[in-house]
Amino acid sequence: MSEKILIIDDEQDIADLLEVYLKNENYTVYKFYCATDAMPCIKNGDIDLAILDIMLPDMNGFSLCQLIREKCTYPIIMLTAKIEETDKITGLTLGADDYVTKPFRPLEVVARVKAQLRRYKKYSPATNAGKIQPELSYSKLRLNTQTHECLLEGEAISLTPTEFSILHVLLANAGNVVSIEDLFHVVWKDEYYSKNSSTITVHIRHLREKLKDTSDNPQYIKTIWGVGYKI
Repeated sequence: MSEKILIIDDEQDIADLLEVYLKNENYTVYKFYCATDAMPCIKNGDIDLAILDIMLPDMNGFSLCQLIREKCTYPIIMLTAKIEETDKITGLTLGADDYVTKPFRPLEVVARVKAQLRRYKKYSPATNAGKIQPELSYSKLRLNTQTHECLLEGEAISLTPTEFSILHVLLANAGNVVSIEDLFHVVWKDEYYSKNSSTITVHIRHLREKLKDTSDNPQYIKTIWGVGYKI
């Protein structure tokens, strides 16, 4: 069964081009040129990955990302015509897993879609049973790799696929420093991330917020300056 990809972009040429490339990879594509038309598809929830443009005619892409994150954890890739780092950081902070700046090469977007879906599948119950340690824990933090649940003091915390992956890597190596380079390799497995350490920094900051942690006096994620992070 092919994965279902949602595309929302008011630039019809771009949306149509992405649709062609993704369909050539045997993905099922749901394409919309505005957020309003896409709402029934979003509310249905039967999506494996979303590609959202930031500048939509009827709704800000950031708001749409936040709306999706209220109920769904599937990967979200943001498209932006801007090059400001603040736009990229905003998207990641609101729950996006990746961003692509226009103009872009369609094959790069396809590669990123594949990378996100690989990671999302890796931590789903169906693909994990009997393959990896079912639960990782540290202090009052519990991470279940089969149910994709994270509990802090018994309370459930909603994590994006990227946040879950990073926390899983850190917990699996508790007590040891995981370098930024290793996090890129293990979590993304894609070379184009290797020069962009700010991506990891934003996700770590968002994780700390959800864990009620701080960088100054960390209970869970400690920064080892110039090297990486450790639990």
